[in-house]
Amino acid sequence: MRALIVFESMFGNAQTIARSISRGLATAMDVRTAEVGDAPTSISEEVDLLVVGGPNHQFGMTRPDSRRQAAEMTTRPLVSRGIGLREWIARVRGPAVAVPLVVFDTRLTHPRFLQHVDRTSRSVEKRLRDRGFRVVATAEHFFVLDAVGPLRRGEGERAVRWGEELARALLRLPPAADQG
Repeated sequence: MRALIVFESMFGNAQTIARSISRGLATAMDVRTAEVGDAPTSISEEVDLLVVGGPNHQFGMTRPDSRRQAAEMTTRPLVSRGIGLREWIARVRGPAVAVPLVVFDTRLTHPRFLQHVDRTSRSVEKRLRDRGFRVVATAEHFFVLDAVGPLRRGEGERAVRWGEELARALLRLPPAADQG
């Protein structure tokens, strides 16, 4: 079995989560992790699971303006310096058979009411579902302490466990019907 993880990350937090999920998935399958600018835009039917994730910016997926603002918040180079998930999703194509999809995001731990605003994950799920992918698990949210990070203590380990759970669940999924 094979998984592809596509992530967008400004300051490295979503990248850390993607790599941690990869470690968990690797307990049961081959995993490739790709930064969104290097991710394939044609997903092969050899991919048994697509995992997509990135940061919440201004209550949703990043945009060119929010990525520019992120660059102004740090002197370090951004991890994702080109396109974001929004642009990648607009280009991506899947095979005739719906590839299973799960989504994750990173978000602030404060203010508390914002922890429940789920626009990034829902937008990614909806847009990829519209492109023929099949959502097979509830999106997971990982928390950062501040806009540039770091991740909340234990989030990397939690992402590994989530990856392990996804791998076990995927092994129990019924095959997708041909969408021909």
